[in-house]
Amino acid sequence: MSDEQKYSILGLNEYIRQGEPQKRERSEAWRVAIGLQQVDRLQTSEYLLDTAKRHIEGDISINEAKQLIDSYYKSASGRKVVENDRTEEADKVAARITELIEEKTFSFTPAQLISIHRRLFDGIYKLAGRIRDYNITKNEWVLGGKTVYYASADTISDTLNYDMGQEREFSYANMNIDDAIRHLTRFCANLWQVHAFCEGNTRTTAVFMIKYLRTLGFNVVNDV
Repeated sequence: MSDEQKYSILGLNEYIRQGEPQKRERSEAWRVAIGLQQVDRLQTSEYLLDTAKRHIEGDISINEAKQLIDSYYKSASGRKVVENDRTEEADKVAARITELIEEKTFSFTPAQLISIHRRLFDGIYKLAGRIRDYNITKNEWVLGGKTVYYASADTISDTLNYDMGQEREFSYANMNIDDAIRHLTRFCANLWQVHAFCEGNTRTTAVFMIKYLRTLGFNVVNDV
């Protein structure tokens, strides 16, 4: 990420410091959404940041923000950006993540996980919203390049149902915050390890967990 981009993202903090609830919530959603692109080593554009600020200010709705970004990448200036990197994907997915984070509805089910993947990557990945049907291994840069073996394709549905079933039965009553965080971290790691989709698993898992954590009373933010 360039220094200019870091400055622009940090500029979103002003909305948090101002203390206006709606602006603060929208700013936090955008900061998380942009940060998740960086996890996959993708960079958003300055146009995305400008559009995000208009949404935070309340000048446009999140749906209008998404439409502006879609139109931008149909324009000459947007196509010029696409020639060089995956910025189009980063911008579109960031806006979609923001939309999902703003929505209060959530269902703790595999169907919800699949729905999130479809909504994030529709029109970007051919297999958006479809569980992978072949086995994969990857060298994950976030794990120092180590080879990671994911769940076998023929066990994905059963594994998701089992893991979520176990979590659904788990009680956080009388548990201190540190133990709760450790348990949730393990659950998140297990969910990610399944790697239910061909691409986009990290961002999908993150959005699912953010929405789940909010049902438990946690608030997730991104600190640059």
